[in-house]
Amino acid sequence: MRRRELMFLLGGSMTAARALRARQKAMPVIGYLGGASPGPFAPFVDAFRQGLSETGFVEGQNLTIEYRWAEGRYDRLPALAADLANRNVDLITTSGGPLPARAAKEATAKIPIVFVASNPIEQGLVASLARPGGNLTGFSIMAIEVWPKRLELLSELVPEAKVIALLVNPSSTFGPAIQSVEEAARAKGLKLHILNAATDVELETGFASLAQLQVNGLVVGTDPFFNSRREQLVALAARHAVPAIYEWREFAAAGGLISYGSSLTATYRQAGVYAAKILKGARPADLPVQQPTTFELVINLKTAKALGLTVPQSILGRADEVIE
Repeated sequence: MRRRELMFLLGGSMTAARALRARQKAMPVIGYLGGASPGPFAPFVDAFRQGLSETGFVEGQNLTIEYRWAEGRYDRLPALAADLANRNVDLITTSGGPLPARAAKEATAKIPIVFVASNPIEQGLVASLARPGGNLTGFSIMAIEVWPKRLELLSELVPEAKVIALLVNPSSTFGPAIQSVEEAARAKGLKLHILNAATDVELETGFASLAQLQVNGLVVGTDPFFNSRREQLVALAARHAVPAIYEWREFAAAGGLISYGSSLTATYRQAGVYAAKILKGARPADLPVQQPTTFELVINLKTAKALGLTVPQSILGRADEVIE
């Protein structure tokens, strides 16, 4: 190859490389901070990306997303949030409850933050739902607010149950929610046991104690750790033959008896839309925190049959989905 041709090719390659770097530099970058593990949260991340794409942003084309996962170890969240803030990303999205959102808020007061969490006012994330103020906005999934409703549904499904257990993660801050379930149990004349589990071993130990406690039903509390252990929780409930109610539809789809809660996929898709609006210039302070307007009741009849339960028509008639 002649020298002139070689110089031409080299020059073209350098120009293309510079153009690629310029495009990459111009791409907005979203930092995604998750409290759980990426595998079980993949459907919700896909929904988030869908919301972005509906508004003109496609990962890898005109947008970069940097993911940070705490893998259920919430003590890692402050460092992960600080890392994203130090990289000066254009926006941070948090998933897995109030702890990732709080870590992001403490890491930066400038970078916009879109969260998906429960009790955002009580958790100190925003000043109000209508006017969040500051650099945060997002979606309240009202997960823990409906814990008493889950207890009520479980009691309706298993009317002979007199002893109920509530499974919670002690690493999370759900004190008021626990009190609301205790009050609901007392109102129904039910005995309530609180089971704490923050690790796989503690989940096994907690379920093993159900027989000794003479538990007739289980309310699985809301927590990203539990959400990332859907298959394990459903398998444990089947092994110990305990009727259990869960937070999200995904549990019932995995073989859980019954679930009641808002749609996570719909919420994360809307979070993607919110993120896109902010990337286009909207201020988080001007975007009200959204709350779910509908809740999904899902029944798994196959699991009910395996437990020897007859699902009352009062529940079947209200179900949004029946899995057979």
